[in-house]
Amino acid sequence: MSRPDTPLHFALKVASRCNLNCSYCYVYNKGDETWRQRPATMPAEVFDAAIERIRRHCLSSRQRSVRIVFHGGEPCMVGAARFGEWCARLRQGLADLVRVHFSLQTNGTLLDEQWAEVLGEHRVTVGISIDGPRVVNDTFRVDHAGRGSYDAVVRGLGHLHRAGIPIHFLSVVQLGADSMVIHRHLLELGAASIDYLCPDFTHDTIGPIRTLYGPTPCADYLIPIFEDWWRNSTMDLSIGIFMAMARAILGGESEVDFLGNRPFGFLFIEADGAIEGLDVMRVCMNGVAQTGLNVLTDDFRKVADVSELHRDAIFSGMRLPVDCQACPERETCAGGYLPHRFSRQRGFDNSSVWCQDLLRLFGHLRERLGTPVEETRLRRQVLLDLARERELLPETNESPA
Repeated sequence: MSRPDTPLHFALKVASRCNLNCSYCYVYNKGDETWRQRPATMPAEVFDAAIERIRRHCLSSRQRSVRIVFHGGEPCMVGAARFGEWCARLRQGLADLVRVHFSLQTNGTLLDEQWAEVLGEHRVTVGISIDGPRVVNDTFRVDHAGRGSYDAVVRGLGHLHRAGIPIHFLSVVQLGADSMVIHRHLLELGAASIDYLCPDFTHDTIGPIRTLYGPTPCADYLIPIFEDWWRNSTMDLSIGIFMAMARAILGGESEVDFLGNRPFGFLFIEADGAIEGLDVMRVCMNGVAQTGLNVLTDDFRKVADVSELHRDAIFSGMRLPVDCQACPERETCAGGYLPHRFSRQRGFDNSSVWCQDLLRLFGHLRERLGTPVEETRLRRQVLLDLARERELLPETNESPA
């Protein structure tokens, strides 16, 4: 079953290589080897084909906006001049149909004055991957010679700050570390927002982690950060995981892929044009994200016909795992992040490897928000009823009396 009417957003993996060799990286160091078969950077004919396929999909879906994320590898390896040309070509090819929003996810080490100028010119939202102070960051985020990346990242941040570009940090939870030392350091570096990510493990690989760090190491790490944010924040700083959980607790629909079991609505285009689903699923097993489709030959709607997994994950939403059926957070957490559910024995029919952490976090936020599970359900029903009423009301240009 194809879904040509489903709005989609896209990540262009314009570089399939990286100047860093982070030990926890799901692209290069979790067992998947597909990157070796791809060109180092996206060829012009693939980029042009991607624009045309995105345009065709926006026409069929009638979506009003599209998000384009430049990803990798390390996308800055394509160079600032080429990046600027690509942004201009994407706008030229799509702006008559949709509002185009650009993002760049980078390790920050290659950013300079030219990059800052180009990013500002094209209004690109910039995400920087960093794990904390030098001693923390340089434990895992090293180059191919084993040298730390911290100093180069800080130089890149300086160029963004001077250009007035807000910085959005992506930081992997450092199990067992002092989270407040890390959090305060990210604030000192000028974070506009922070997304803390639980490390990528499956049920086949999580065992040693639990032995080392106990039953809820992610919650142990994140709760002190939440308490500091709750007491001291003016809410100018957005912390992604807390905002997403609070939205779900207060009855809203999840807008993130690690909670709520909603369809991703996002596709990845590799440097050779290959169309893939969520690329972090590489942590599960070699090739699991592959569809066999390519922008040189295929429209995106064909992804729904590849397999039940791809159809459900991208277009319709995954089924709730059996282990989650009786959980009080089945409508909020809804099983957690898809890659973290995987086991070779049961596929994705498991709760997240971070299930106990998520339950602790939800419980903590519920206490602070004063919102028990039953109130969440009532709020959700009210919001659903309002949404249905809006769909039934005729459109009008008149202002309400």
